[in-house]
Amino acid sequence: MTKLTLGSHPYMLGFEQLERMLERSAKSGNEGYPPFNIEQTSQNSYRITLAVAGFSEEDLAITVEDRQLVIRGRQGDDAEGRIYLHRGIAARQFQRSFVLADGVEVGEAIMENGLLHVDLTRAQPEPVVQKIRINKG
Repeated sequence: MTKLTLGSHPYMLGFEQLERMLERSAKSGNEGYPPFNIEQTSQNSYRITLAVAGFSEEDLAITVEDRQLVIRGRQGDDAEGRIYLHRGIAARQFQRSFVLADGVEVGEAIMENGLLHVDLTRAQPEPVVQKIRINKG
């Protein structure tokens, strides 16, 4: 029996890219750090919030790469010259990836009280009706 995929279904034409995006997001290696929320702030807008306590704005990078929102964090090593009796706060790097649908644009990013908020908006597409002329063969 053959595996039925979006790209091979006879009524779903041109969805190969969607299938690749689903595979890529499943393999993106997003572990549990840092924790995040995704909320719908209106009918056409969303907000991703990451808990990035200990990171400054300079430690974070937000990019859009091939319809994928990538948030990276890397802290500098400030342990030089310090003697820790206990070190329970991890200073580790991270990368979080979110696949964006067509029409979803990244707005502003706000850092507030150890939380990084990234706002997204979805543009409303105009309904398009196209009439195809039939030529005589």
